[in-house]
Amino acid sequence: MIENPPPHYEGHRGRLRERFQATGGVALQDYELLEMLLFTVYPRRDVKPLAKSLIQKFGSFAGVFHAPMDTLMECPGIGLTAAAFLKGIKETAIRLSRSEIIQRNAFESWQQIIDYCRLQCGYEMVEQFRVLFLDKRNNLIADEQQQKGTVDHASVYPREIVKRALEIGATGLILLHNHPSGDPTPSASDIDMTLKVVDAARPLGIIVHDHIILTRSSHASLKTLGLI
Repeated sequence: MIENPPPHYEGHRGRLRERFQATGGVALQDYELLEMLLFTVYPRRDVKPLAKSLIQKFGSFAGVFHAPMDTLMECPGIGLTAAAFLKGIKETAIRLSRSEIIQRNAFESWQQIIDYCRLQCGYEMVEQFRVLFLDKRNNLIADEQQQKGTVDHASVYPREIVKRALEIGATGLILLHNHPSGDPTPSASDIDMTLKVVDAARPLGIIVHDHIILTRSSHASLKTLGLI
């Protein structure tokens, strides 16, 4: 009796895992790392074409994980299990990043904060407004989404922000939101809203340190621009 030969991709998977073990993944191309992750979801399938097509569709390795779950599920070969797995990896990355900055001085870990915030909302296709709450030592004590809007607008309520700061004992704020357009330049409404939060917070001894506008590849600081 002649046994069927093993699928061609089994040897490929072994070689890919060996390269990962030898280099820690540094030597793997983006599609190869994504392919290796997909091994978990598809134990008996050649996933190299799928990995390549996902990166092509979403523009980059990072773009795959930041894609909305329903959009992922529209891709041929991606069902609920695979989409949930990929989004779970993104959430894992966010939580690992948060663990590096929480209860640390915000101004001593500034680039890490920017990187974390970009993970949170830099790739979002609608505007999301978040607030980083700081204690009197400028340690980050909370990061919370306040509003999520349309493609270019999120309603912000200064009194609600100040109320929340008082509830958790925050004495400093860093405001941030994303611009889905890809241009981090603050708009007139961005500046006006920031000044309203500053005015609402100041009488209660709460300082608005900055307002950061993020895109997937850049950011702008209203403080650096001299706008607050």
